[in-house]
Amino acid sequence: MTSPADDTAALRDSTDRLLAAVEKLDDASLAEPSLLPGWTRGHVLAHLARNADALVNVLAGRPMYASAEAREADIERDAHRPLAAHLEDLRTSAAGLDEAMAALTDEQWRATVALRNGVTDLAASVPFRRRIEVELHHVDLGIGYTLDDLPASFTDRELENMVGRFSGHPDVRPLELRTEDGRVWRTGRADGGGDPPVVVSGSPTALVGWLTGRTTGSGLTASAEVLPPLPPL
Repeated sequence: MTSPADDTAALRDSTDRLLAAVEKLDDASLAEPSLLPGWTRGHVLAHLARNADALVNVLAGRPMYASAEAREADIERDAHRPLAAHLEDLRTSAAGLDEAMAALTDEQWRATVALRNGVTDLAASVPFRRRIEVELHHVDLGIGYTLDDLPASFTDRELENMVGRFSGHPDVRPLELRTEDGRVWRTGRADGGGDPPVVVSGSPTALVGWLTGRTTGSGLTASAEVLPPLPPL
């Protein structure tokens, strides 16, 4: 089990990789579509910066965002800036979150915090939650960093995270996920209506790509004719 200090250090590494990649872009490339429908690369970067600020709010006991509408408006406002402004914002917001995490005591790390949409978790979950944002949205930029480039330690943990996220979910058909090294997880709604779970097999990377909506299931095999639909994240 990792500690908040370990997760914070891993987050710094992920952030450094992202910043190094973004530094190679230019203003024109930020206006091009990302891999997320309806968002340019500028939208992705604006979201990442505002998400860091939002997690500072979480750790301070404030609402993560003023409202869903305010969150969307802030992203739209910041999406169309030049590269230099995006980089400065990314660095400043990441540093602000790093400082907020560094200031937490052991007791504060164990406290329950409120996230979006009624979700609560321990403050200790915040560094990895932020790392998920950084790693997956780095992929979403569509600038050469792919699911296959995700660190194996991250992919394994994100797979377990998604299993937990969909466990008991009423809109997720019972699933049995199998990796090539023999690991097995069960997730999805508890009441399968008498139907056996759909067995989905593949590499951790392929499973994470499908579970997080980054692929339609490429690289996976299933016991059903088609992979069952998953709810949006």
